[in-house]
Amino acid sequence: MREYDHIGIPTTATRPGEVHLPAFGIHVSGYETSEFGVEWMRFDADSPLPELVRTVPHVAFRVDDLDAAIAGRPVLIAPNRPSPGVRVAFVVENGAPIEFMEYDAPAPEEL
Repeated sequence: MREYDHIGIPTTATRPGEVHLPAFGIHVSGYETSEFGVEWMRFDADSPLPELVRTVPHVAFRVDDLDAAIAGRPVLIAPNRPSPGVRVAFVVENGAPIEFMEYDAPAPEEL
């Protein structure tokens, strides 16, 4: 299964409510409050993320199996865990970055 999750848009402007992910050199905002899943991404000068992600908007999809979703595709960012409960990877499709996100199954007590 593949389901739209968000669009990530690079910016140089500081935005209210930014969350800094120091391991990736990125500040993200808007995702939790956007009706349409718009995430703003501002990058530190020394961000290790690929230029393609830092300069071109990406579309993100939720998937059931991250490894299957990226199999046979050109991987831009290898699978990683940017925050608890989610595993992500980026691939390149027709010159654009695409993000796949696999969320951990909720614990039985969370159901």
